[in-house]
Amino acid sequence: MLEIIRDRAQGLIAKIIIGLITIPFALWGVDSYIRDGDKADILAEVNGQEITRQEFSRTLKEQQERMRGAMGERFDPAMLDRPEVRQSVLDGLVQQRLLAMEANRVGFNLPDTLLASIIAEIPEFQQDGKFSQARYESMIRAQDMTPAVFESRLRQNLVIQQLFEGLSHGVAVPRASEEMVARLAEQQREISQAMLTPEQYMIQLKVDPAGIKAYYDKHREEFLVPEQARLDYVVLSADELRQQMVASDEEVKKYYDEHSAQYNEPEQRRASHILIAERTQAERILKEIKQNPAKFEDIAKQHSKDPGSAAKGGDLGFFARGAMVKPFEDAAFGMKGGEISALVQSDFGFHIIKLTAIRQGGARSLDEVRGEIAPELKKHKAVKKFAELAETFSNTVYEQPDSLKPVADALKLKIQSSPWISKKGTDMALLKHPKLLQAVFSEDALKLKRNTEAVEVAPNTLVAARVAEHKAASYKPFEDLHTELAKRLLHEQGNAMAVKQGKDALASLQKGGAVADLKWGATILINRENASSMGKDALSQIFRADTGKLPAYTGIENPKGGYLLIKVSKVVEPGAIDPAKKKSYASQLRQAFAQEYSSAYLASLKQKADISIKKEKLEKSER
Repeated sequence: MLEIIRDRAQGLIAKIIIGLITIPFALWGVDSYIRDGDKADILAEVNGQEITRQEFSRTLKEQQERMRGAMGERFDPAMLDRPEVRQSVLDGLVQQRLLAMEANRVGFNLPDTLLASIIAEIPEFQQDGKFSQARYESMIRAQDMTPAVFESRLRQNLVIQQLFEGLSHGVAVPRASEEMVARLAEQQREISQAMLTPEQYMIQLKVDPAGIKAYYDKHREEFLVPEQARLDYVVLSADELRQQMVASDEEVKKYYDEHSAQYNEPEQRRASHILIAERTQAERILKEIKQNPAKFEDIAKQHSKDPGSAAKGGDLGFFARGAMVKPFEDAAFGMKGGEISALVQSDFGFHIIKLTAIRQGGARSLDEVRGEIAPELKKHKAVKKFAELAETFSNTVYEQPDSLKPVADALKLKIQSSPWISKKGTDMALLKHPKLLQAVFSEDALKLKRNTEAVEVAPNTLVAARVAEHKAASYKPFEDLHTELAKRLLHEQGNAMAVKQGKDALASLQKGGAVADLKWGATILINRENASSMGKDALSQIFRADTGKLPAYTGIENPKGGYLLIKVSKVVEPGAIDPAKKKSYASQLRQAFAQEYSSAYLASLKQKADISIKKEKLEKSER
């Protein structure tokens, strides 16, 4: 069980670090970090627990950054003003709060020692293969969080994960259903296809100039070129300042002496174990191992009830004190290398432990940690220098608004130039901040030709800009689009005819009639796996077709234009199914059942909960 929790956490924490938190977390027990004491500004209550405007605004901002990263220049901040989007964000917070409450109610918990062990094993927080407290704190600060907030978020998400794992493990699927799904998945159907394309009908059509102009007028917004600006800008950044910083040998030595406790490594032990639920079976297995210790790994793979470690012969890797439950820890740290324990009972069952290695603790030398300390000292110096210069930077661009040269000269900064950017943003990370874009396209910057204010576009990073060139929003001229629009209109009309003819042909074929001029392609034998290139919709129609009478006919609109008619001429039932495939189909079916069960479980929580949402406050703009 310990190994299961660890393995689940490894994948989850990696996503959190990369993402940093990619779903809204309704924080539990960390109100002091997220609330400003204003109890009046509440958006929702869940069983008496409040969801504040501040929580909602932060989650909305996180959603904005995810959408901006995914959509690039197509992203429009106004999307987040839509009522359905704002409601969805709040629903996510409500859902997380409900799940956290339920996990707490049923007793799911993650001990501090196990949480610390999980975090210590995350590669993103390690330097030279070992956990670095400085790196950990630095990465968390870079995401505008404290370790306490991060650890609370992580703990909550892990216990919710435990809750859902508990639900899914309880799902049972009838064997008859597993067999039916496997046979349906392996079934093959012989088909042929006939495609009606827009091009077949376009030769019969003509478009007149008035029709093209009417099409342009109707779709004019598609041809809007948004307002654009090209910028000159300067950047004051702690990252850039860090390149100028120096950490002397004396400073490194002083830091090492003052933080010596940080570089003391605890003793670690590596062990393998076999977890058995029943004492009688555990005693039998222990006797077998005592008779033949070399079989420990094979027996672990065969009998251990901890699937995470069983596949590795029971190996749990290295761990320090505090990482395991106490009975397990006491036994492991009381053993000699190579020794096999007697039965050790914990809340998870009976363990048979084999101690495979001992890594002695002790202080890491100055030379070992110099590579960690020097960069951290440079970063601290850069942040301090940034704080000293930030006020000068902000004041100079404001007090001398007609040029960026004064601030560039004063702080030895380079004036940089941007490509054309629009209000919707840019791929350039430094210039896509909503507040900076708002300042760039303001009256002060465009008409009065002033510098923008200094905007913090990232932690310890200030940018000020001025507009070098500006283009007002405009529509592409009809004359420039005439030929393109004529082709588009012709294609749309041809497509409409192809779809109508295709649907008419399908109706006739399904009634037993004949359709002239259909060109059926060669027959092919397909199943659900080898025909994925046909597209999900076509595949679904093929295997939903009623094959009580053959040939059977079905059809769909082609996403690329036209209409696809499909003839099913034969059904081939599978013979003996490969056991590995059958097992895979059964696993997928259980996952589908588990997902449905989890959705129903969440719906029941919502039904029983006392949820109050103040929609009138939700509709107000937070930004």
